[in-house]
Amino acid sequence: MADSKNDISDVPPQKFPRHIAIIMDGNGRWAVQRGLERVRGHQEGAKTVRRIVTECARLRKEHGGPDYLTLYSFSLENWKRPVDEVGFLMQMYVEYLRTERATMMENNIKFAQIGRLDNLPDPVLDEVNITLEETKNNDGLTLVLALNYSSRAEITDAVRAIARKVQQGDLSPEEIDEAAISDHLYTGGMPDPDLLIRTAGEMRVSNYLLWQISYAELCVSDVLWPDFDVPDLHNAIREFSKRNRRFGALDHTNTLRK
Repeated sequence: MADSKNDISDVPPQKFPRHIAIIMDGNGRWAVQRGLERVRGHQEGAKTVRRIVTECARLRKEHGGPDYLTLYSFSLENWKRPVDEVGFLMQMYVEYLRTERATMMENNIKFAQIGRLDNLPDPVLDEVNITLEETKNNDGLTLVLALNYSSRAEITDAVRAIARKVQQGDLSPEEIDEAAISDHLYTGGMPDPDLLIRTAGEMRVSNYLLWQISYAELCVSDVLWPDFDVPDLHNAIREFSKRNRRFGALDHTNTLRK
């Protein structure tokens, strides 16, 4: 008998999202509600990351999707948080990448990172580069961590890169179209998210993948990120599978996955 926690056979493979993006919100509130320090919420949130990443890898292997999972891990704005909390988060990323590389290899997960690398501590950059190298030949789920990320900064960086090409004569203004802009974003070469999940009930996108989520389906869960589990992920995928995605025209729901 199938494990009911992992049973999502009611969703046809062609209706799985190809790319899931998640705003992992509620770690601090989870801790405060329990009278704990905020860092304890981040520790529990890291356990949720493992559960959700592993499940997405399983779903891709057994159901054909998703192909990409992008997690909003640390924004440029997060530097405004207390110094002790930021320092803890940086050390947690180092430990996460060190300990989870084995999990990535075991589950055929390819690692990717988006965001500005400047300002990140050298130990974090070292672990990012090691993880990129060790997982580069994996061809299962691609796990993308948005680290030191801001969508407005991403678009700004893309505009600068395009402007330099125009200045150098490598690109004409007439050649700048949506595809050219997409190619110069951190996510160049990746499909746009089909499904954006935000936990903890907040109704905003928080400067996350603003260009890429133009046609994404939104799913807001009241569950705080440390409590978000596999059934919650499945419920979001089920909700996505029921959406009528017209992209401003006819219904494309059954023709998305090719």
